[in-house]
Amino acid sequence: MPGLSLPGRLRRRAATRLAGERGAVAVVAVLLLVPLLGFTALAVDIGALYAERARLQTAADAAALAVARDCARGSCGDPQATATELVEANVGAASADEPELGAGSVTVTGRTPAEHWFAPVLGYDSTEVSATATVAWGAPGGGTAALPLIFSECEFRAQTGGGLPSTTVARTITFPKTSGTGCTGTNGLFVPGGFGWLKTGGGTCKVTSRIGTNAVSEPGNNPSKGCTTGDFAALRQRTVLLPIFDRSGSSGSNAWYRVKGYAAFTITGYYFAGQYKWNDPCNGNDRCIRGYFTQFVEPSDSFYYDSTAPAMGAWILRLVR
Repeated sequence: MPGLSLPGRLRRRAATRLAGERGAVAVVAVLLLVPLLGFTALAVDIGALYAERARLQTAADAAALAVARDCARGSCGDPQATATELVEANVGAASADEPELGAGSVTVTGRTPAEHWFAPVLGYDSTEVSATATVAWGAPGGGTAALPLIFSECEFRAQTGGGLPSTTVARTITFPKTSGTGCTGTNGLFVPGGFGWLKTGGGTCKVTSRIGTNAVSEPGNNPSKGCTTGDFAALRQRTVLLPIFDRSGSSGSNAWYRVKGYAAFTITGYYFAGQYKWNDPCNGNDRCIRGYFTQFVEPSDSFYYDSTAPAMGAWILRLVR
């Protein structure tokens, strides 16, 4: 090229070639932009979908538990309204399908639209997210009671007539005799030396048992070993699950009570002498507890349910899916 030295001509030629290559790089970058955005959508939007589904699963669990609790108490009420309320309370812009009621179970499915951040570039504005929860309920087949005390089936029938509890009228149960109910033998005892107390384990005031097995008696009219005044005070005006026996035998430390089932009992008073007393429903040489059998859903994991256990008003809920 006239007027340019050889080095100048080479630099100009290189600059011209680079300018052309920059144009090619720009075209390649544009072509790669769509798949790059697609990968971004996968990383961000799918991650958001998983997070939203986790929130919805929590909402479905809560809704199924709420409906099951109502049904276990004897009246399902309006399952659709209950499910919708719980799902919306946990997620917001969500809905609940009509709950599926079975024999002792309920299934709730929640749905919510999840808006995307990057996927609209690929033509996907939102995705419907769904989550399903199933809760079953039934009578307890065993577990750990907060009080080492066992009631006679006769006492349960004296208040309930053999059906499910339906009153909150408190009555006094006296140990070992039950005045006016005829629930014990002519000597006023279930077992010789037994006052309804059960042998505890591990230095606590709790006892574990299950239906169809024998619970071991702790003889004497004082509370079982391991119990403190604080243990009793913590149960005041509380509802607890206690075992019910239908047969008993032997005597003293060898005495036993056969566990038939479990009932919920609301404690409104007790008198076990010394410092173990509150509202004093009896006095002197008597030992007693006051309260009433009731229908109650146990919220803790202290008990498990068993389809063969008799229905006595105590219910256990479990998430099964």
